[in-house]
Amino acid sequence: MRTATLGGVELLYTAIIGVARTLFKVQGLDITMRGERHFPEKGGAVVVINHTGYFDFVYGGIPARVHKRFIRYMAKAEVFDHSVAGPIMRELRHIPVDRTAGKDSFDEAVRRLRAGELVGVFPEATISRSFEIKAFKSGAVRMALEAGVPLLPVTIWGSQRVWTKGLPKKLLRPKVPIMMEVGEPVEAYEPVAECTEKLRTQMQATLERLQDEYARRYGPYPAGASWVPARLGGSAPTLEEANALDEAEHAERMRRRAAKDVGTGGAGPSEGTAPRSGPPRETDDGDPMTGGPNTP
Repeated sequence: MRTATLGGVELLYTAIIGVARTLFKVQGLDITMRGERHFPEKGGAVVVINHTGYFDFVYGGIPARVHKRFIRYMAKAEVFDHSVAGPIMRELRHIPVDRTAGKDSFDEAVRRLRAGELVGVFPEATISRSFEIKAFKSGAVRMALEAGVPLLPVTIWGSQRVWTKGLPKKLLRPKVPIMMEVGEPVEAYEPVAECTEKLRTQMQATLERLQDEYARRYGPYPAGASWVPARLGGSAPTLEEANALDEAEHAERMRRRAAKDVGTGGAGPSEGTAPRSGPPRETDDGDPMTGGPNTP
């Protein structure tokens, strides 16, 4: 599909950003950004964003507009099959990720990066219910290495107060502050696992700094609040508890899927296909964003 442009401007993406900014004003969101000048004026980069709310992909794209740039997100292939969302995702030139063919999406992301695009990845692969930063998948680092581009960390705090997993939506007039910080570009290196963990640790430190500043600016965190991490006196699960919840939810989804396959005559356990095990997949929670391909 050829993207509609006028004078080099992508019409649909530009319009959607305009609508989003108007919506933010209507919602009464107080969005604070810093470090947006770390986005390159040109050239590729893997934009690495932490994930605490369903609108993180919207908020995370705002800093890139300092140079009038767009982020091409890696999103679940199922979204591209939707009759309404699919054509929009293709027009915005986002990248479909098929969990059964990870190499194809990896190669496409690398091609885009080498062509000078910004590719957005949520390396936690799912929303963090603890509102701390979960373990990262290694896809972002592997893509940066393969394409020869930097990693650009974007840390968001406060988006869970609008809409997140397991808590009520507050879409009309949430009137909440959201803070974002774009870190300096990070050069990917090997071993990949070491680089991935260093990036996660760096972003967790940034998150904690944003959390402290948030409390100084907007008042102490309410004791027992559901949107506040346990570490700060809230009732959100700890990181370990959140991981256990994700694993239990994943297991239940796999059980239901296997039962459905058997009931409809599909390939279920009785035909030698065991349900997937291991950590939850990014396709398990209704979130269209993904941590990137699972295989290089």
